[in-house]
Amino acid sequence: MIEPDLDGRTALVTGSARGIGRRLLAALVDSGADAAVHYHTSADAAREVAEDLRNRGAAATTVRADVTDPEGVDALFEAVEADLGSVDVLVNNVGDFAPSHWTDIDWDTWNGVLETNFNATCLCSRRALGPMREAGWGRIVNVGYASSEKGLVSPKNFPYFAAKAGVLMFTRMLAADTQDDGITVNAVSPYVVENSDEFPEDLPRNRPAAFEDLRQALLFFCDEDSSYVSGENVEIDGGWLPESV
Repeated sequence: MIEPDLDGRTALVTGSARGIGRRLLAALVDSGADAAVHYHTSADAAREVAEDLRNRGAAATTVRADVTDPEGVDALFEAVEADLGSVDVLVNNVGDFAPSHWTDIDWDTWNGVLETNFNATCLCSRRALGPMREAGWGRIVNVGYASSEKGLVSPKNFPYFAAKAGVLMFTRMLAADTQDDGITVNAVSPYVVENSDEFPEDLPRNRPAAFEDLRQALLFFCDEDSSYVSGENVEIDGGWLPESV
């Protein structure tokens, strides 16, 4: 089991009041990091997460922000820096999902999917880079989707697929742009995760991805021995090969 030493590091996971984000932040705390619990609307859940992480021995703070807004992102990082210090580990987890045919999605929903999945990833990463470059160390891990490497094109959920393909392209661009800065940028891309609302009948290996599956990939990317691994994407999908969605 991979257990990086993150003592003295500050971790920010966007959308960490619930679901995948909550579990990924807990994994970083278990490796020694202090925790910034980001939320947009789930204030009570965020406070519960922060209390749990404090009980594990971490310093933890909650911060509300709209990560699709540049000013909101600046305020988010300023609040974390004031409470915990600069962000050393950033996990871009936030992302809306719209399970409809692309012609049936209203324009506000369409833009919301693109903004939360792609724009938020770019905005948070850009804001994190300055302090990471100054420190000479940083880890950025983006949450993608398993279709990104497989070139899946479908009229259903199209804005989500397009946004996650953009996240993967951004991951590789940013890895190249930070190769001399002590920063690594990678992606973790699940298919169906155990907290999903619906499960297809033909799940690979007859089960969804467990949080533990994502945890191992995240911690590998954060480990000091992985400092030469950047621009990579780990698909956590049990060998899923989609024909259509």
